[in-house]
Amino acid sequence: MLSWVKRHKPWLLIIIGTIVWSVTMVKSGLITSYGMSFWGANGHDGVWHISLIESLSRGSLEMPIFAGEVIKNYHIGFDLLLAGIHVLTRIPAVNLYFQIIPPILAVLVGFLTFKLTKSLWSVFFVYFGGNWAWVLGKGESTFWAHQSISTLINPPFALSLIIILLGLILVQKHKYIWAGLVFAVLPYVKIYAGVLIFVGLLVASLKNKNLLKTLAICLLIYLISNFQSLISNSKVMVWQPGWYLETMMGFSDRLNWPRFASAMTNYRLAGNWFKGIPAYLVALVIFFIGNLGTRIIFLKRKNDLFSLAVIFAGLAAPMLFLQTGTSWNSIQFFYYSLFFSGLLAGQYLSSLKMKNWLLKIAFVALTLPTTWITIKDIYLPSRPPAKISVQEIQALQFLQSQPAGFVLVPPAIPDPYAPPPRPLYLYESTSYVSAFSGHPVYFEDQGSLTITGYSWEKREQQVKDFLTKNTDIKAISYLYIPNLKFDASGMGFKNIFSNSDVTIWSRQ
Repeated sequence: MLSWVKRHKPWLLIIIGTIVWSVTMVKSGLITSYGMSFWGANGHDGVWHISLIESLSRGSLEMPIFAGEVIKNYHIGFDLLLAGIHVLTRIPAVNLYFQIIPPILAVLVGFLTFKLTKSLWSVFFVYFGGNWAWVLGKGESTFWAHQSISTLINPPFALSLIIILLGLILVQKHKYIWAGLVFAVLPYVKIYAGVLIFVGLLVASLKNKNLLKTLAICLLIYLISNFQSLISNSKVMVWQPGWYLETMMGFSDRLNWPRFASAMTNYRLAGNWFKGIPAYLVALVIFFIGNLGTRIIFLKRKNDLFSLAVIFAGLAAPMLFLQTGTSWNSIQFFYYSLFFSGLLAGQYLSSLKMKNWLLKIAFVALTLPTTWITIKDIYLPSRPPAKISVQEIQALQFLQSQPAGFVLVPPAIPDPYAPPPRPLYLYESTSYVSAFSGHPVYFEDQGSLTITGYSWEKREQQVKDFLTKNTDIKAISYLYIPNLKFDASGMGFKNIFSNSDVTIWSRQ
């Protein structure tokens, strides 16, 4: 038995890691006694991806939450892949996204990590790497960055890791041209990954000139295929050094050290850099070490130029720049720093050939708490924080059976005091009507519209005027009105569906 376990240790670890990662996804999107239930970020992010997948599977590049406009400023590679699988298999997009694809991604990340590093410790850190927030009794994003346990709630990130690992395995086998073709896919899945891999290849080529072939191929493909967007005037990043450090110290849901945050900000505003620079450096060290947890030992492995370049570029980018629209999205650069630090930390531990079981147990014990706390607090509770009620599901299924047309939905009014599970229209502004109705919505999910750079304020006002002043919007074919008394019969609409939660109107 022991010999069997020893031979199959990599697969045992991969299976355990896959199960743990999948816990963050597989419960969401299922029908429970509450209706369709969602845990964690899945109530927004997962629904947004399902909206895109459904729209792309209809052969449309239309922005499903901003009807009449095309998708822009968004890497749709993952969603396009799932749309293709959905069309070929007819498996519902919601089940593909939450129950089927996540375990597959998790297995591939673990398998390819071991294939590249030959290190069980690297696989361990990739699946279970955590920060030091548990020491303070706080959650995984205390120092801003999500940890390994949250990889699958950002499936384009997980897919980008698979592509990166494939490319690095090809480099390892000296197949530089093929590696370039693989890396060229990255910007269409996760642009942050594309930028960092370009940097890593450039730095590593100082030692291995063959990597210039890889860099030239992937960069050339990217520049040619994205020429139009590159010459556009849209500003994706803005210069804002130190924002993550200030907010990490100052926000109550982060580290929450307001006196330090106040001092940092006052030093900056007063131009007192004699005190300001040391204060920001201390905050930077806290950010870096706090997020890395036990992976900090990666610093002992100094001979991997590519990985070190990605780690420090991934740290520098969010420290200097914020993303237009939703500032904190640029923290995703640092997710790749955490991933590569896990690879290097694992390789260093493996090189020690540790015989001391106490030392091994200590590393495991100090690494796992973040994973356990996140699962216990967010994903294990039986009651979800958000839902689509059974009545709304019935309404959405009915709307899906109707002829194509634009849908008007009242702007979401989140109510943090409503008892959970909250309906999605009280939870936050999401894409759920476009995701589950099969129709593009005139205006919903302000957060995703902001991230992708749409000016949505005019449409929001049009929708409000429609609902309060009866100002018609000719492009609208259907009204989906949840939890609101509204009579559209005087505006040329006919009531085609009604239950206790929803009324649907159709233009006559």
